[in-house]
Amino acid sequence: MSTDTEQQQEWVPVGKLNGLFGVKGWVKIFSNTQPKENILGYSPWYLKRNGQWQEFKLLSGKSHGKGVIAHLAGCTDRDIAAELIGSEIAIKREQLAKPASGEYYWNDLIGLLVKNLDGVDLGKITSMLETGANDVIVTTGEKDNNGKKRERLIPFIFEEVIQEINLEQGLMTVDWDRDF
Repeated sequence: MSTDTEQQQEWVPVGKLNGLFGVKGWVKIFSNTQPKENILGYSPWYLKRNGQWQEFKLLSGKSHGKGVIAHLAGCTDRDIAAELIGSEIAIKREQLAKPASGEYYWNDLIGLLVKNLDGVDLGKITSMLETGANDVIVTTGEKDNNGKKRERLIPFIFEEVIQEINLEQGLMTVDWDRDF
C-alpha cells in the first residue's frame, strides 16, 4: 500500500477537465502548466474518477480563446465527455523533464518546511501564487491569538528572500522576518 507521500511523488497534478466543447467528445481544460498549452505535451493523462486514477490517451488538443481544449481516446461524443467533467488531470512524475539546476516544479515545493535565517519555523508551503511581479509562497504555520493557523505570503525571489531549497531535507531557508 502506498503512502500519501508516495502518491504525491508519483502523481503530478497538471489541470482539470472543466467543460464540454462541441458534440464530438472534446473537453475544455483548466491548465496548471505555464504556458497553459504545455499540458498538451503530455500523454497519457491520468484522470481521477471515483478516487482512482484512470489512464487516457490524448488524441488532440489546442489553444482556444483563453483556454485549452482536448480530445481524449474513448471520448466519442458529448455524453461520454460529460461524465469526465470535474476530473483532476495528472501525469506521472517520470513524464516531466528534469528541471535545470536552480529550477523547481511548484509541486515539489508544496509541503516544504520554511525557516528563516534565525531558524524560526514559518510554516509549511501550502500553495504558490503567480502575481505578475514575482511568484509568492503561501505558508501555513503556528496558530495566532484567535486559534487560527497563521498564513504568510513570502516573495519567491532567489538570493534576496530565498536563500536555500533542500528538497531532500524538505526545507526552504528564507531571509524573512517572523512578524511579516
